[in-house]
Amino acid sequence: MNSSKPRFSTGEAKGQLVVIDMQRVFREAGVWHIPRYDDAARTIARLTSAGFQPITTRFVPDPAEPGSWSTYYDRWPSMRRDPADHIWDLMLPDVDARSSIDLPTFTKWGEALADRIPVGEELILTGVATDCCVLATALGAADAGRYVTVVEDACAGQSDTAQDQALNLMQLLSPMINVVKSEILLSSLL
Repeated sequence: MNSSKPRFSTGEAKGQLVVIDMQRVFREAGVWHIPRYDDAARTIARLTSAGFQPITTRFVPDPAEPGSWSTYYDRWPSMRRDPADHIWDLMLPDVDARSSIDLPTFTKWGEALADRIPVGEELILTGVATDCCVLATALGAADAGRYVTVVEDACAGQSDTAQDQALNLMQLLSPMINVVKSEILLSSLL
């Protein structure tokens, strides 16, 4: 992956850390299990302990299943759960996640994030799944004129292959989207 430095100045964390969908449903064994979830969670905890204040998001289904969502849930009928079910709870050990942006979509880019991250500013994306919700959020934010840094070891995909493919795809959109390792991001704070 790219080893370039993030956009912000050394000595301060100027990008906004966004933690995508680190929820019980993706951590526990089941149809949506993400194998390297715990590895990503540990890296996210290192970023927050270094001073990055996270905005967290949650995928929460819309019981109405509008349009193509009904056929999506036909594929995953066991995920037709009440939005209040604990399966949708955040699972972020050692990370203060007081409130989250909850959306029934893959992308978490929308009005709530746009209000917190002005045009021309940087999102630092972490979370799961790299090949779904992280990718969708990165594309939406870049389209909306935000710089995006994806922290590859603070993300996890449905498989190692899917992870690599998604990261490679996003890197093609540099300089709008850059992919870095957490050590590069953390060293920029020194």
